[in-house]
Amino acid sequence: MSTDGYDPRLGTPVGVTPAGLGKRAGARFIDWIVAGLVGAILFWLLNKSTGIPEWVSILPGAGFGFLYFVGFEVTTGATPGKKLLGLHVEGAGGTAGPSLKESAFRNSYMLLNLVPCIGGVLWFFAALGIAVTVSSSPTKQGWHDRFADGTRVVEDQ
Repeated sequence: MSTDGYDPRLGTPVGVTPAGLGKRAGARFIDWIVAGLVGAILFWLLNKSTGIPEWVSILPGAGFGFLYFVGFEVTTGATPGKKLLGLHVEGAGGTAGPSLKESAFRNSYMLLNLVPCIGGVLWFFAALGIAVTVSSSPTKQGWHDRFADGTRVVEDQ
């Protein structure tokens, strides 16, 4: 039986509405603002309290963003931005939330920003790939969701 490239294991169960690209992008934007503000305060305090050079205190930014997303997804199933827009992340197989491994895999592309010189460019192309794969998927899953064993962002019921 041919499935034309569609993996039936990644299908959407009845009563679950996959979140579209617009809502997901909106949630990500809100989260960038929240994480950016919190991160800026933390890194400002780090810089002022330790006296290390400013450029050193900025380096953990990408790591902080990664921990922000993984921490919220694993503990609550949604980041603040997703909660505000009525979304949450399901783990593989439709579990209530992703496991630590699933969330870490799902958000690992964010760590590309840690690569010196070209990290921002690599991150941009990874994010662009996510947008393209989410918008073209019948289940609204990006490559990062599939990389994380089939996680998905769905609308709250």
